[in-house]
Amino acid sequence: MPKSRIRKKDDYTPPPARQPQSIRLTNRSWVAPVMLAFFLIGLAWIVVFYVTETQLPVEALGNWNIVVGFGFIAAGFGVSTQWK
Repeated sequence: MPKSRIRKKDDYTPPPARQPQSIRLTNRSWVAPVMLAFFLIGLAWIVVFYVTETQLPVEALGNWNIVVGFGFIAAGFGVSTQWK
């Protein structure tokens, strides 16, 4: 019976070294100041509304001034999602 041919295996060559890719982050330095501004404006709006006994900031809105204040605070939370 004839001998089978022996297959020669190639020598091991490690894969080429991968070059580290730089992570490109956009400049988001505006997020923190805008977020804090929205929080503070909303808080100030509600505090002024209560301290002035519903006369300020906008008397025509009545109790809807609370909703406006919380709207500013919600906008601050919305902006905070952009923070990296």
